[in-house]
Amino acid sequence: MADTNYDVIVLGSGPGGYVAAIRCAQLGLKTAIVERELLGGICLNWGCIPTKALLRSAEILHYAQHAKDYGLKIAGAIEADLEAVVKRSRGVAKQLNQGVTHLMKKNKIAVHMGEGTLTGPTSLTVKGEKGEEKLTAKHVIVATGARARDLPFAPADGKRVWTYRHAMTPKEMPKKLLVIGSGAIGIEFASFYNDMGVDVTVVEMLDRVVPVEDKDVSAFLEKSLTKQGMTIMTDAGVEDLKVTAKGVRAKIKDSKGKVSETEFSHCITAIGIVPNTENVGLEKLVEMDRGFIQIDDYGRTKSKGLWAIGDCTPGPWLAHKASHEGVTTAEAIAKELGNKDVHPHPLDRANIPGCTYCHPQIASVGLTEAKAKEAGYEVKAGTFPFIGNGKAIALGEAEGFVKTVFDAKTGELLGAHMVGAEVTEMIQGFVIGKTLETTEAELMQTVFPHPTISESMHESVLASYGRALHI
Repeated sequence: MADTNYDVIVLGSGPGGYVAAIRCAQLGLKTAIVERELLGGICLNWGCIPTKALLRSAEILHYAQHAKDYGLKIAGAIEADLEAVVKRSRGVAKQLNQGVTHLMKKNKIAVHMGEGTLTGPTSLTVKGEKGEEKLTAKHVIVATGARARDLPFAPADGKRVWTYRHAMTPKEMPKKLLVIGSGAIGIEFASFYNDMGVDVTVVEMLDRVVPVEDKDVSAFLEKSLTKQGMTIMTDAGVEDLKVTAKGVRAKIKDSKGKVSETEFSHCITAIGIVPNTENVGLEKLVEMDRGFIQIDDYGRTKSKGLWAIGDCTPGPWLAHKASHEGVTTAEAIAKELGNKDVHPHPLDRANIPGCTYCHPQIASVGLTEAKAKEAGYEVKAGTFPFIGNGKAIALGEAEGFVKTVFDAKTGELLGAHMVGAEVTEMIQGFVIGKTLETTEAELMQTVFPHPTISESMHESVLASYGRALHI
């Protein structure tokens, strides 16, 4: 009979859950993880990672189609083999799923595959292949994540109306695609299918695409995507969606209030998420707001011994935020269980970066210029365009810019916003700077290597103070 009593049980094995389990194990706690589907959760199997594999294929296709811009000739037609592109993406996901399986074994974490339901703050039942198991622990961490929100009048059917999961394993290439929502997920899929040669229309109900980003980034991205052949409709809404034999018929209300009907072959809905907090036994144990579990800065719920992290708790709903919360919560539990060597730090939401892997890429951290002004700061903001950066020109990637926002009184870095090639790899410099509470003085004194696109980061800081050298 398998052991059923643990120090910690983690419900859900996404980037929050499996990282929390590893940290618990590192701290000497007897740990188990419960997973109903695939180790690694949505992120590894159906989200962050396999989408990046798809987007990489689209990027390579884009470069191949523009080979002559780099003085290269490619003989013969260049075309996408959809089946092979999807197969590569699934292979990447499988490799990472196996990686998590290995990490569980290495850290001696017991894995219970099945549907977990809490029977109290520190006990649960798991219904799986082995029948029903009853597990108990000193502490339980809920990391059940979230799923795509359906349109109320057109739930996803996997044939014509897709969520991100269907969009990742398409049986056929759409001819004309409608993407509803221009957050990270919507815009990444719009970018992927556009690069693959699909006619793409994006409908966003707010007044700009990627609405959480700085408005300069939104404006730049809209211009760039339109130039790439996309139709972007902001301040617009899908009033109705009817599935037909050939596709979907959408009633779209534009920014002027005019409603028109358009036919599409497929539709992707990317209008937010719903937390997976129903049917888990949470109702009497935690406080919820719109389904999201309310927690303190360390992940505690109102029930002693019951904790929660990741997408089933308040946002931002990002994998790296979930992983960080997982470590914090594991350390807080170890401390409660008597470990005097751990010193958990609560998460500072102002220092969580966001990355969107469309083409061009977007990355940001901290306050936008508008949000900084709203918060009462007197700001100094500067922008440096990639066209002034030697490496970007040499790469043939001169589209983009870096923008930094500072507190005019103290020089504190309040936010950084980038759009262009490889910015998702560069943002971390500003994240470290913010975590170390940097000011413009340290950033100006930092020597950036040449030639790199990251020099634009330095120049944008200089530009905020009227000192840019290359524009």
